Amino acid sequence: MRHSTLANKTVVIIPAFRESGRVGSVVREVLGLGLGLDVVVIDDGSPDATAHEARAAGADVLTHPYNLGYGCALHTGYCRAWRAGYDRVLQMDADGQHEPAMLARLVAALDAGADVVLGSRYLDDQPPPTSLAKRLATRVFAAIATRWTGMRITDPTSGFQGLSRAALECVVNDGFPEDYPDTDVLVEHHRAGLKLAEVPVRMHARKGGLSMHRGARIAYYGYKMLLTLMLIPIRRPTPLRARDTVARCT
Repeated sequence: MRHSTLANKTVVIIPAFRESGRVGSVVREVLGLGLGLDVVVIDDGSPDATAHEARAAGADVLTHPYNLGYGCALHTGYCRAWRAGYDRVLQMDADGQHEPAMLARLVAALDAGADVVLGSRYLDDQPPPTSLAKRLATRVFAAIATRWTGMRITDPTSGFQGLSRAALECVVNDGFPEDYPDTDVLVEHHRAGLKLAEVPVRMHARKGGLSMHRGARIAYYGYKMLLTLMLIPIRRPTPLRARDTVARCT
C-alpha cells in the first residue's frame, strides 16, 4: 500500500455500494488534490463494477462478499486504518455528495487539535435539497447531540468526517453500529473525552444510486437511533474480549 507523505499518515476511507459510474471520479478527485492521501474503498458487496472502477482509479479496495451495511463498511475501513498504523482517518461517501476539496478543512481541524471533525452542510452556503422527513430527523438528532455533548452540532448524520488516532481506537470494537452510525457514535466519542469539532463544508445532491435514508427506512432510522441513545448510559463493552484486544480489532 502507498503511504501518505504527510507528517501524520492519513487515509481516506470510502464505503461504497452500487456506486459504479461515480466512485471512480471521487477517487481520482481525492488523489488529484496533491495532499498525499491514501484512499481505501470498501466495496460492500456491490453486484456492479464498483470495485473495478475504484481500483482502476487508484484506490486500495476491500470487498465484502455480500452487502453488510454502511456501518459494517465503515468498520472494515477503520480496522484497516488501525492495523496499517494510520494516525488519522478521513471518511466520505462514494456518490459524489461530498466535495473532495473540502477534505482540507477536516485536515486543518485535526491539525488544530480536534479528535472528531464533522463536516456540516448547514454551515456553508445552501445545503442540497433533502426530503422533509430527513430534515426533521436531522433537526431532532442535532438537538439531542448538541444537548448531550455541550457543543452546537448541526449535521449529526454527516458521513463526511475526520478522526484522530485516539478516535479511531474508539471505533474499532465490536460495539460499532452495523447500520446507522450517527448521533450515537458522536455521543460515545464525547463520553470518551474526545474533542469534537464541526466545520462548514459544501455538499451536493447525490449523483445517482440510492440513499440509505429513504422511504420507510427513515422511520426505522429514527426508531433505532432513539433506542440506541436511550441505552447508551447502561450499555457496557463486550465481556468476551479484553479491552486492548478489542481496540486492535483482532
